Amino acid sequence: MKAVQLKEYGGPEVLKVVELDKPEPQGHEVLIEVHAVGVNYADTARRQGQYVVPTPLPFVPGAEVAGVVVQAGEKASIKPGTRVVTLIESGGYAEFAIADGRGVIPLPEGLDFQVAVALPLQGLSAYHILKTMGRLEKGETVLVHAAAGGVGTIAVQLAKLFGAGKVIATASTEEKLELAKEMGADVLVNYTKEGWEKEVLDATGGKGVNVALEMAGGKVFYNTLKCLATFGRLVIYGVASGEQSNFHPSSLMARNQSVIGFFLPQIMRKPELLQPSMKELLTYVAEGKLKLTIGEVQKLENAAEIHTLMQSRKTKGKLILEPNRA
Repeated sequence: MKAVQLKEYGGPEVLKVVELDKPEPQGHEVLIEVHAVGVNYADTARRQGQYVVPTPLPFVPGAEVAGVVVQAGEKASIKPGTRVVTLIESGGYAEFAIADGRGVIPLPEGLDFQVAVALPLQGLSAYHILKTMGRLEKGETVLVHAAAGGVGTIAVQLAKLFGAGKVIATASTEEKLELAKEMGADVLVNYTKEGWEKEVLDATGGKGVNVALEMAGGKVFYNTLKCLATFGRLVIYGVASGEQSNFHPSSLMARNQSVIGFFLPQIMRKPELLQPSMKELLTYVAEGKLKLTIGEVQKLENAAEIHTLMQSRKTKGKLILEPNRA
């Protein structure tokens, strides 16, 4: 089978198209013919050797896949021919991928592969950042950074579905802010402008936000802390800037604030959290309550180009590779 593999850490150019043996499913595993694979910042971190956990070499990136089950292990209950979407640890940038059959979700009738694959990583991240880690309550105010991105566009919508009283969205351009508005954001803030945190505070009457989603790090993290309300929760789910943040934990005490880390693989290891939330998200999409924004769609061979595009920060919505594209 054809796959994209890296044998050394580095820039997009280390992603090479190779021929590998098609894997054989064992036990509860299923073999999926991959029709769409989601491209994520985690993939670029893996490629650069900067991921949260070590990346062994050689490595085939790709954590979220949608496709058709073509073979099943002896203990798997999912039947060949089933259209599915799932999250895997690695191996998605390929024509075929192995997944644990206990974690794959059959697709609702009429839901295509591109839309389905835009959901697992970003959708589950947005869902659990808001609900599980952020403990969002009805009527509370939410701050969503990078609101035109994959997680951001979904988080804005889910915050509304979960009953947020006000959603404040930040982005780097007017075009991206307009997209956040279309997703349902109430207040739009350009975070490239000096003093953007004052705009956020003004929008809350000086009280601050109850839940903040932060994935940039560095200066954005510090300024987001300034926007946090008493009993506010700041959830970190990435460091896109590459700048680690240092702060004094005791500064949180005066206003009972929390800084919380989020790492999706920990949710993946808890079926009681993963399965119900994924089914709920798919239902929202099928019912038209949740809109998924598809950005760039490319052939598998263009993995390096799509990584370059993602890291340019000029994209909107979900970036997708299609290994079996004609």
